[in-house]
Amino acid sequence: MGLSIGIVGLPNVGKSTTFNALTKTQNAQAANYPFCTIEPNKAVVSVPDERLLELAKIVNPQRILHSQVEFVDIAGLVRGASKGEGLGNQFLANIKEADVILHIVRCFEDSDITHVENRIDPIGDIEIIELELILADIATLQKRIAKLERESKAQKGANAMLEVAKDLLTHLESGKSAKSFCSCDTQEFLTLDKELRFLSNKEVIFGANVDEEGLCVDNEFVKQVREYGAGQGSEVIKLCAKIEEDMVGMSDEERKEFLQELGGGDSGLAQIIRVGFAKLGLISYFTAGVQEVRSWTIKKGDKAPQAAGVIHKDFEKGFIRAETISYEDFIKYGGEQKAKEAGAMRSEGKDYIVQDGDVMHFRFNV
Repeated sequence: MGLSIGIVGLPNVGKSTTFNALTKTQNAQAANYPFCTIEPNKAVVSVPDERLLELAKIVNPQRILHSQVEFVDIAGLVRGASKGEGLGNQFLANIKEADVILHIVRCFEDSDITHVENRIDPIGDIEIIELELILADIATLQKRIAKLERESKAQKGANAMLEVAKDLLTHLESGKSAKSFCSCDTQEFLTLDKELRFLSNKEVIFGANVDEEGLCVDNEFVKQVREYGAGQGSEVIKLCAKIEEDMVGMSDEERKEFLQELGGGDSGLAQIIRVGFAKLGLISYFTAGVQEVRSWTIKKGDKAPQAAGVIHKDFEKGFIRAETISYEDFIKYGGEQKAKEAGAMRSEGKDYIVQDGDVMHFRFNV
């Protein structure tokens, strides 16, 4: 299980620069004109987690394997994208594959960088993108309703689905997102969303892209985005895409020192992944041995057999028990053997709910 984050925004807001910085690649061309990203760029990067490094100091493994997150840089959307304007709705389709949307918003002034709408208005930018996502959902839902109307004459249960679909269409046509639909917890809506993957139902993180001065103190643009995000229940992360890109060639130590000079805090990558994990209810557990120390991503609330199944389905099918040590105890006692001697290793069964940071070893029947 991984995390996929789709990066969206109007042209020239710093989207591709952010992608370059976050993925430590230069695959996305950052240029001062609209539609420079012609195909969605994808890159898989390691999830930063210092706990793995601390475990490795004790275990001294041959390799360290982090969890992974996929970033998808989607070409700049414009007003009318859902109707084919700009590069059209082919890019809206790419967002369907993402678990979380990272919406980069321009929160800086720079006369050398053009704005597709010829003004700096972060809330206006957000509303353009959000409307395009809703319009794309409307087009998708209308096709599904036409099919449901045919099925309702023959298939049992289609009428209930059709009723919810029509109510949702009315809701979307009023300019409201699928996320705010009053029946979003019904089985009919959940089934529709699983099939159609409504864009306006996805979790959104706003990335307020500022200049270097804006990193220290929130400017008026950032304050507007924070207020808007609070009203939508969305997290807002402030970052300077240019500085993030400048840090690409730095070592971890150099990057840490550089961030401290700027006032401390995590990099944009670390913030985005942390918030993305929280939005989707994801946590990590670890396996630690001489061959490798590794992080595994699961859903918060998953039980031990499900966690074992992330490694291999046979582990889940033949699950017997999970020998478990909390990360804190593993570090405190200096490894598995000493933790076991101290009584800090637990034998957990099928009903055990895995906790973030658990160090686990599974016993199973082949």
